[in-house]
Amino acid sequence: MRHLLRYIGHRLYTTWAVFWFIVPFVLIYPWQWFFSRRPDGGPVVHMLNRFWSKMSIFMWGMPVEVVRESSEPTPQPCVYVANHGSYVDIMLLFKTISGFLNMMGKASLAKVPVWGPLFGNVYITVDRTSAVSRGRAAVAARRGLAAGKSIAIFAEGRISPTPGKELLPLLDGAFQLAIEAGVPLVPVGMPLNHMFMPDVEKGLRVRYHRLKIVFHPPIPTTGLTLADVPALKERVAALLAGDFLPEGAIKPAPSTWRAPVSEGLSGVEQPQSVNS
Repeated sequence: MRHLLRYIGHRLYTTWAVFWFIVPFVLIYPWQWFFSRRPDGGPVVHMLNRFWSKMSIFMWGMPVEVVRESSEPTPQPCVYVANHGSYVDIMLLFKTISGFLNMMGKASLAKVPVWGPLFGNVYITVDRTSAVSRGRAAVAARRGLAAGKSIAIFAEGRISPTPGKELLPLLDGAFQLAIEAGVPLVPVGMPLNHMFMPDVEKGLRVRYHRLKIVFHPPIPTTGLTLADVPALKERVAALLAGDFLPEGAIKPAPSTWRAPVSEGLSGVEQPQSVNS
């Protein structure tokens, strides 16, 4: 009975989370569609995205711990370098970083039905397998920084298969961009997002779990050259990995309404009914 009740709870909370993800988006979509097609509409679309993120996270009911290790205002513009463990990462960045925040995301995001074209029109997408795409994204990012627009980049390049436990090797792009533009790097650790929404191959898995985001002190890049990129990556990787917490070392398991085999009354293996 305990496992059945937990299974029902997981399904109900997943339904609740999906509902409050969709409803705010439906409300703001006409405005997003309109302003995403205007040359000067990016800031308005981003403001709407921030509202969407704040509303969804609030209605999900999860406590969010925001740690800012520096008491000084973050220099603007800057390059935020974040770890990547969940699709909710973007929403948490939108919620906690004020003002317009440029984003660099993988090209496949622009192909997501309905929402994708909005993202592609306002933010920067990149196909990391294409040198041409990487070059265009770098140019767009430099132009944004020159115009005073900070940018957030997931330096791992993709969601880690073991988020909260191991950090993927950081790619050079974010560090090269910050050095060439002469702007600070701000490491951002999000060690628990995958406990709420882990990246799974099939279906959707949502679990009620607290979130945490850590903004480390800015790292100046003035005077650095591209030869300093390896040391800079190592420094940032150590900070991001240092944010990991024991409770986030293992992804949430799929739901099951049956008791595990070890809890069965006999030594015979019992069939499992599993659902994300």
